[in-house]
Amino acid sequence: MEKSAAEILREYGPFPGVDQVHGLTFDGQHVWFASGDKLSALDPASGKTVRSIEVAAHAGTAFDGQHLFQLAESRIQKIDPKTGHVLATIPAPGGGGDSGLAWAEGTLWVGQYRDRKIHQIDPETGAILRTIESNRFVTGVTWSDQELWHGTWDGDESDLRRVDPRTGEVLEVLDLPPGMGVSGLEADGGDQFFCGGGNSGKVRAIRRPRRLA
Repeated sequence: MEKSAAEILREYGPFPGVDQVHGLTFDGQHVWFASGDKLSALDPASGKTVRSIEVAAHAGTAFDGQHLFQLAESRIQKIDPKTGHVLATIPAPGGGGDSGLAWAEGTLWVGQYRDRKIHQIDPETGAILRTIESNRFVTGVTWSDQELWHGTWDGDESDLRRVDPRTGEVLEVLDLPPGMGVSGLEADGGDQFFCGGGNSGKVRAIRRPRRLA
């Protein structure tokens, strides 16, 4: 297992009217982050929020290329980002104990915080297709270049870890400074992750390790 310190590239926020940052996702242009009663779109270049959608947003967020998916207590909402309308809902596998949310290969991946699990689920029905066990509290979840990463947060300790999507074996760990939490996680498709900062009200950009060709 590789282990190193996380390299923090930039901090965004805190933002007006935002006490908590929960899940987040990236649509190729904006970072959408959940803050309890709304989803806000952050321009990562300027650091400013450019719009928001009033919708229940209590945990993880995902984007499938067209729609936003948002955990809200015991359900997952499918949202049209253009109109803000909720198009459909499915049950969340943890029944309210869910944390991170990611889209990959036509399915949703859902973290369960205290149960220390990640479920792959059918986005139409919510049926569980596969479950991966973790040995830490699971927060955000993301896929990047066929790598599965998740955040952890336990007391004053947080890290990002790359895991084998078949076995759950931890392959790599990026440690965050003590006291810095990770509440959501998303890769930008390039060389960085975006992380929700929980009750700090911040979003952070962290360098994603490069792979040798």
